[in-house]
Amino acid sequence: MKFRSLINTGPEFTPKLITLLRQGISRHQVFRDITSGVIVGIVALPLAIAFAIASGVPPNKGLVTAIVAGLIISTLGGSRVQIGGPTGAFVVIVFAIVQEFGIEGLTIATIMAGFLIIGLGLAKLGNYLRFVPYPLIIGFTSGIAVIIFSSQLRDLFGLPIESLPADFIQKWSLYVHYIDRINWISLAVGIFTIVLVLLFPRISKKIPGSIVAIVLTTVAVFWFNLPVETIESKFGALPTSFDRPSIPMVNLEKIQQLIQPAIAIALLGSIESLLSAVVADGMIGGRHRSNMELIAQGTANIFSGLFGGIPATGAIARTATNIRNGGRTPIAGIVHALILLFIMLLFSPLVKHIPLACLAGILIVVAWHMGEWHHFLSVLKTNKMEVMVLLVTFILTIFFDLILAIEVGMILSSFVFMKRMSETTSIENRQLFNEPDDKDQLFEEELANLPKEILLYEINGPLFFGASQKFQEVILDLHHQPKVLILRMRHVPFIDVTGLNRLKEICVQLQSNGTDVIISGANESVRNEMKRYHLFSILEERNVFDNIRESVERAQALISELK
Repeated sequence: MKFRSLINTGPEFTPKLITLLRQGISRHQVFRDITSGVIVGIVALPLAIAFAIASGVPPNKGLVTAIVAGLIISTLGGSRVQIGGPTGAFVVIVFAIVQEFGIEGLTIATIMAGFLIIGLGLAKLGNYLRFVPYPLIIGFTSGIAVIIFSSQLRDLFGLPIESLPADFIQKWSLYVHYIDRINWISLAVGIFTIVLVLLFPRISKKIPGSIVAIVLTTVAVFWFNLPVETIESKFGALPTSFDRPSIPMVNLEKIQQLIQPAIAIALLGSIESLLSAVVADGMIGGRHRSNMELIAQGTANIFSGLFGGIPATGAIARTATNIRNGGRTPIAGIVHALILLFIMLLFSPLVKHIPLACLAGILIVVAWHMGEWHHFLSVLKTNKMEVMVLLVTFILTIFFDLILAIEVGMILSSFVFMKRMSETTSIENRQLFNEPDDKDQLFEEELANLPKEILLYEINGPLFFGASQKFQEVILDLHHQPKVLILRMRHVPFIDVTGLNRLKEICVQLQSNGTDVIISGANESVRNEMKRYHLFSILEERNVFDNIRESVERAQALISELK
């Protein structure tokens, strides 16, 4: 894959906070970061507790993780806006580790994973981890969402089940067995929470619906003494102080037993954190430092384990909340961690009264958003091979094992890529044609005279998952903001779903900044993929042309319309 541009890279192993402090942060931005940090801290409170409970550990471990890991990720990270802490992606892995090795085993695995992630960063492997194909990401993310939803039905229905099995089928068999023992008050609390969290943004986008639901349901349960399970009745009172950091006893036998869970945590944590950072880059038009981000994530997991926490990574939903509320520097993430510390030290006696059905309702909404089902359906309409990667990863995540799903998904993606690359090779007898080899050949010398409002980029080679990240970085690293950007794709033999998703993100961001995008020379196969992925709902089909001459004429017409 070749691009006619150079990428400017910053200091790879310098935290973004240090860079921004050297450049100087305005008072106005500091105020916006503090405000955003307070809001994100409040949003993170129920999620930190809920993710811990869903993972099979006491709720205070979720708070400790959000505080310790969140502070380190923001301070040392390679992203301006990343918010770190416990996430839904880890629920599956953590629950399985706790079931088999206990909380001590989880602590050791978390610390081991931290060192592995740091190693990935120091080896500069962050750039390679971003090459995970989009169907695979959607597959395991949607599978995790289904598992989170399933794990919350016990608390939602108030079923008297002491412990849930990790196996998906066994879990549902147990639900069916206890279906006649539903606590209808608990169900009402949960449904009220789900409806309120989903609809409250229509009333206010500043106040988190989850916090409103927690306040209302907690007051109702406490005031009317409703017979539903709360944090206190299930786990006892929450501590109002930090435990001292401690190093667990480790020997070679434990390391051998826990190396596979540690690799699972490291792999998923790295992918999730870099995915969150890439999404954040698209929202703010920035660029994170992937290897520095991995070092920060690894350090955060080491200290989270030392303080008795659980695995942590970049949280996409909380990062997006930070961006929407004006956060643009790591100060917001630091404030978010301090707010959680403040709540833990002073308000734990109130937090313990939160009903578990309310937390279950919040996590069910999280699972719904996490699944990104509209993207799931979009991928189903694309190439059959990519659909196979999606469905195999999705099914393996639910019924077998997340890491197995990622491994098989990557192998399938590699075979799909190799097959599609082989299909792009063709042998033609040029003597059968009377026209020049390239219809645009005689037009080349005229391209140098394009006005500065028009920028032309040419892509050579397949736009697939291995090249899509570089493609996005190059296109968004424009030296000036043009009025029209022409993407010349005459030498792009195919485009996969990851490339389509990157192209869609680029079009949305450029159009929001007042730049029209024109596609030139895309072959019929690439155009059909664009149609199936609904790209033309973002990019008008009248801005797609067979050759560069028509594309330039359209670009000049658009410039004339603006004058």
